Amino acid sequence: MKSSDKLALFGGPAVRSTYIPYGRQWIDDTDIEAVIEVLKSDYLTTGPKIEQFEQAIAHFVGAKFAVAFSSGTAALHAACFAAGINEESQVITSPMTFAASANCVLYMGGTPVFADIDPHTYNISPASVREKLTSKTKAIIPVDFTGQPAAYKEIREIAKENNLVVIEDAAHAIGAKYKGAPVGSFNDMTMFSFHPVKHITTGEGGMITTNNESYYQKLVQFRSHGITRDSAKLSIKDEPYYYEMQHLGFNYRLTDLQAALGLSQLQKLDHFIKKRKHIVSLYNESFKDHPALIPPFQAKEAESSWHLYIIRLNLNRLTTSRKEIVAALHGENIGVNVHYIPVHQHPYYQNKGFRTGECPEAEKLYQEIISLPLFPKMTEQDAQDVIHAVKKVLAYYASAHS
Repeated sequence: MKSSDKLALFGGPAVRSTYIPYGRQWIDDTDIEAVIEVLKSDYLTTGPKIEQFEQAIAHFVGAKFAVAFSSGTAALHAACFAAGINEESQVITSPMTFAASANCVLYMGGTPVFADIDPHTYNISPASVREKLTSKTKAIIPVDFTGQPAAYKEIREIAKENNLVVIEDAAHAIGAKYKGAPVGSFNDMTMFSFHPVKHITTGEGGMITTNNESYYQKLVQFRSHGITRDSAKLSIKDEPYYYEMQHLGFNYRLTDLQAALGLSQLQKLDHFIKKRKHIVSLYNESFKDHPALIPPFQAKEAESSWHLYIIRLNLNRLTTSRKEIVAALHGENIGVNVHYIPVHQHPYYQNKGFRTGECPEAEKLYQEIISLPLFPKMTEQDAQDVIHAVKKVLAYYASAHS
């Protein structure tokens, strides 16, 4: 391929004149007014909006309890504490995720163990989980990658057989369902994230839902330095000002400002998911028969809430690398991304003894995937621009060039 050929094709007008990112929050006047109301109130940090937000999330997913945290990572850390993860523990998780899904185990002194992924759903493979079990395995942290729930029938069977805790990383999956049951209602603990690119946002924030009261009590105490004022737990009970730090916890509290934003956002969640699904339907229809890519696979038992839309490139039908295709799409003002670098391939984990080759399906997937823009504020024209740009770039690189 001559460089002038590439310039002739991509040097002209881009598909879009303005950049479209892969994700973007939706903030409207009702959200702003909700935050302003708190700014005018007596509480900015830990006030009544926290409990209201927790109750609203618990009700939405059908769980008995919900505990808010300053981030999804903080929530995972707290879940590992509640599950009793320690220096003797191994916890099995997916490599196809953000680093926090494994880092939370390290925070407790435990050892993350990476099971490979299913080549169709890209979620953790139950068969690989079974292969990675040892006498030290304490928990499983499945990840609902892109918003599609993992294979929980099999995962819960493994957990029951081996007395393991299931901590569901549903950072991508609020509003999703598995076998008709809402994500957040059926595992030991489930984590949701409220980062701005997620379905709803609190700026930064996270939540754990659970039906286990013991876990609930531990989560609440952990997010506030391990301190309790619960008289039933105190060694001194007749001094109203008295409180105790009973274990090492952290300052992982969400603020009332954030909770107010979350409550307002939650009112729009069904609408947000509907919008995401519409964009997905446009993508699916446009890409279903494309020879150079594979659109996402959806398992029959899982109803995704579509945090990400990932295409997998058929590199055998293309004359270039994923890197060049990403660059070309950026040149068309389409803000594609890649999710994720397998966790065990990060330098930190390599330095801890993890090795490339441990999870071949995840490692191969990483080399071939691109995340397309997907967020509720996208218009029909935005989606068509993405489709046009993808087809334009792939058509160019699918041809033989001299």
